Amino acid sequence: MPVDQQLLAHVMAGTGLTSAEATRLVEDVVAFHREPVADVVRRRHAELRRSGLRNEQIFTRLRAELAERVVAAPDLSERQLRRLIYS
Repeated sequence: MPVDQQLLAHVMAGTGLTSAEATRLVEDVVAFHREPVADVVRRRHAELRRSGLRNEQIFTRLRAELAERVVAAPDLSERQLRRLIYS
């Protein structure tokens, strides 16, 4: 998918990156935000479990994180989160 040229120019002007560097940065950010909600939930659940948090804490944090995404995910209940993780 081609990078939006206005966005690319904005990133280059604000950071001093070369065109190639800015393109890579924009592509990486777009790819990060394209990650499906189910994949985000599973990945973050595993990361938070490894850090020692319990599911009750994790589900609260996941709901908050999902609401803050650039394109916010739907408000998922604890039950919906469990289904995404354990399905």
